[in-house]
Amino acid sequence: MTNTYTDFPKLPNQLNVVITGAMSGIGASQVEAFLSHGHRVYTVDIQTNADQLAKWQASYPETYYFQELDCSDVSAVSSFFQHITKDLSGIDVLCNTAGKLDGYVALGDTNPNLWADILTHNLQSVFNMTKAALPYLLANPTSRLINMASIAGLTAGGGGIAYTTAKHAMVGFTKQMAYDYAGQGLVANAIAPGAIMTPMNQADFVGESPMADQVMAQTPAKRWASPDEVAALTLFLASDQAAYMQGNTIPVDGGWLIR
Repeated sequence: MTNTYTDFPKLPNQLNVVITGAMSGIGASQVEAFLSHGHRVYTVDIQTNADQLAKWQASYPETYYFQELDCSDVSAVSSFFQHITKDLSGIDVLCNTAGKLDGYVALGDTNPNLWADILTHNLQSVFNMTKAALPYLLANPTSRLINMASIAGLTAGGGGIAYTTAKHAMVGFTKQMAYDYAGQGLVANAIAPGAIMTPMNQADFVGESPMADQVMAQTPAKRWASPDEVAALTLFLASDQAAYMQGNTIPVDGGWLIR
């Protein structure tokens, strides 16, 4: 499913948007959604997709910025925000979208290195980005924090022990951010994707009887979703219509959680 984003809620005049994990999957769809609405988008990813980068730089030379960045590096994150905010009065939207799967590994097969790696990329990075962005978010009378959780943040079986733990923690992080800062104008919510066709899930489509078919059979909607469908919800959460939504984690899962 492809969307031009023309029928979604009208967002305020040009927003300053920061998106992590922006080179592929859901992050890339979020970038395209905000750019197509005329917003200024600052993006980071741990790796660069040269073709994607060239496309956005050519199409949106005045409103698109990219920096290759490991969000688990506190000093690098701090430098990024200092650089992009030189000429900005504040940041309107922070989308913490970057994430990493753990191969559905149970505790018995999870070594300390895997545990640390998954929590670093799915939780510590969110802390680092949000902590650094907070003064710039609160500089606005209303701003948005949109965290990419997962159905693994709401139930078991959506990942291994490390991924599920990290995503449950992100749900709690989002609730506490809303609780602590709603009175200062920050609107904090999370999205919990289910089966979304992204490069992160490519392994599910490999083999004679791929896991993707099993997941689709177990999903009431009987299909995988497009990243554009998650980006559409992101636009709504960034809009004025979502101003009274606080601390929610909204599933986009084709009915997975109601089985």
